Amino acid sequence: MKTRSNLTVPRSMSRRHFLRVLGATGGAAAAIGAMDAWGMMMASAAEAPPVLSGNANGRRVIILGAGLAGMTAAYEMSKLGYETPIFEARDFAGGRCQTARRGFSLTEVTGVTQRCLFDDGQYINHGPWRIPYHHRSTLHYTKEFDVPLEIMVNDNDNAWDYREEEGSPLSGRRIRRRELQADIGGYTSELLAKAADQDALDRELTAEDKEQLLDYLVAFGQLDRDTLSYGGTGGRGYEEDPGAGLRPGVPSDPFAFRDLLQHGAIDGFRAVAGHTQKNTMFEPVGGMDQIARGFEREVGHLIHYEHVVREIRQSDDGVRVVLENATTGETREVEGDYCICTIPLSVLNQIPADFSSEFQAAMQAVTYVSVGKMGLQFARRFWEEDDFIYGGHSTTNVFGNISYPSYGWQGEKGVILGYYNFGGQAVEVSARSPRERVEYALEMGSLLHPEVYRREFETGFSVAWHLVPHNLGGWASWSSEARNDAYPRLNEPDGRVYLAGEHLSYMTGWMSGAIESAWLQIEKIHDQVQARQGHAARQVA
Repeated sequence: MKTRSNLTVPRSMSRRHFLRVLGATGGAAAAIGAMDAWGMMMASAAEAPPVLSGNANGRRVIILGAGLAGMTAAYEMSKLGYETPIFEARDFAGGRCQTARRGFSLTEVTGVTQRCLFDDGQYINHGPWRIPYHHRSTLHYTKEFDVPLEIMVNDNDNAWDYREEEGSPLSGRRIRRRELQADIGGYTSELLAKAADQDALDRELTAEDKEQLLDYLVAFGQLDRDTLSYGGTGGRGYEEDPGAGLRPGVPSDPFAFRDLLQHGAIDGFRAVAGHTQKNTMFEPVGGMDQIARGFEREVGHLIHYEHVVREIRQSDDGVRVVLENATTGETREVEGDYCICTIPLSVLNQIPADFSSEFQAAMQAVTYVSVGKMGLQFARRFWEEDDFIYGGHSTTNVFGNISYPSYGWQGEKGVILGYYNFGGQAVEVSARSPRERVEYALEMGSLLHPEVYRREFETGFSVAWHLVPHNLGGWASWSSEARNDAYPRLNEPDGRVYLAGEHLSYMTGWMSGAIESAWLQIEKIHDQVQARQGHAARQVA
C-alpha cells in the first residue's frame, strides 16, 4: 500500500485548475476543504445605508407601502428633511414581515378568513423565517432599533429524513439526518481518497498538495488512515449511547453506499450550504414582526393605514396618487415631487399608472412564487421530549419539510411549521379549506412523528401568499432573460416614480433585499434633488 512519502506528481497544474477538477470529481466538500487547507477562504463585507450630504430643500416623496422597503426609505430620507408620507393598504405595517399570534386574522382573495387561536406566547413567522449572519442590512436595523435577537437553529443533524423511493431498501423509513450525512460524506471521501492515493485523480498535483488533500479527506470522511475506507463514525450516532461506568456505547452500523444512492438521500445533503442558508442564523425575540415594530416606532407617525392605491399619475413636475380608504370607501388624491413605490409587481401591474410602455413591459416580465406555510400548535413538545430535536428541519421528498421552533426550549407547548410548500404543491394545498389544510399537514407530519402528531395537535393557522391581497405571491421570481432585459430597466426610475422592494434585488424573498433596494433608490432621488438645486442656483447666478 502506498504511503504519503511515495506520492510523486508533476508540479505544473495551477491550484485554480485543480479546484475546478476536484469540485467536479469529488464535490464541493473536497474543494472547500482544499481551499481551507491552503488558506484561500474569503470573508464577506458589511453593509450600511448610504451617507448622504445636503438637504431635501422642501421636497415631498410619497411612499407607497409600509413594508420594510417603504419604512426604510421614510426613515433614512426623513433624516435629510424630506417629507415622506407612507400610504399602506393594510391596517398594520411590515408588509410580508408578519407573525401570526393569538388574535391575528388573515383574509384571502377567496374571502376565506382565518383567525389565529394559538395560546399566548406561541406564534409562527408565516412570512420571513430567519436572518443569515451576512444580511448585514437587516442586522443594521435590528441593532439600531434595539430589536433583541436569538439564535435560529437552521440545521439539526438529529432531525429526521423520510423518503419514498421505489426499489430502495430504505424507503418509508424515518432516518436521522446525521446517519445519512455521515455515510454519504464517508463513502464519497473514501472514493476520492483512494483515487488520489493511486495517482488516478490528477497526475500533476504537487506532493504537498496531495498530502494536504488526503489529510483533509481522512478527517472529513472519518476514514481509516491505513485503508482509506469508511466504516462508520460516532458522529452518525450510536445504537446505545455512551454513559457512565462500564457503558462505552454501541456504535451504529452505516447504511450500504448502494442503498443510499438508490434511496436518493444524496440529493438532500450539501457539503456547503447555499449562500442564504449559512449558519449563524438569527431571529427576533418574540417574532419576526418585531423588526416591523422597530421601524414603526420610528416612522409610525408618517403611516396612513388602510389606504389602497387606485391610480398613479405623474407629470414633469411631480406625482399624483389616487387612494381609497379601505374602511369608508372614500377616495382622495395626494401629490408629491417623487414617489417610491414598494407595491409588489404582481399587484402594481393591476393599478392604472402613467408608466412608459417599456416600463410596463418590464414589470410584466416578472412572475411571483406561489408559497404556503402552516403553523401547528401542539400540547406537548414531543420533538424535544421524545426525539431530542431542538430546532432545525426534518426533511422529506413527499411534502417538503417541517421546522421546529427555536424559542421556548423545554416549555410545555410549541408551534411547528407543519409545511412550507412552493409552486404547484402550494397551489394544490391552498385550494383546500383551512381545516383541510390542517388535515393534510397532520397526515404528512405523521410520517415523521407517528402516533403523537395527531394526538398532541391543538390548533393551526395557514397562509397561502399567492392568495393574500396586496401581495399575490411569496416573492418575485426572475428568469435569466428577465434579469438580463427587464430587471435593469426597473432599477431605474420611470419619470418621477422609483420602485423598491425585494423584487428589485438579487435577494428576492429576503428582508435584506427590500432594505437595500430602498437604500439605492433614496440615493438616486437625493442625487436628483441635489442636481436640480445646483442647476437652479446656477440659473439664478
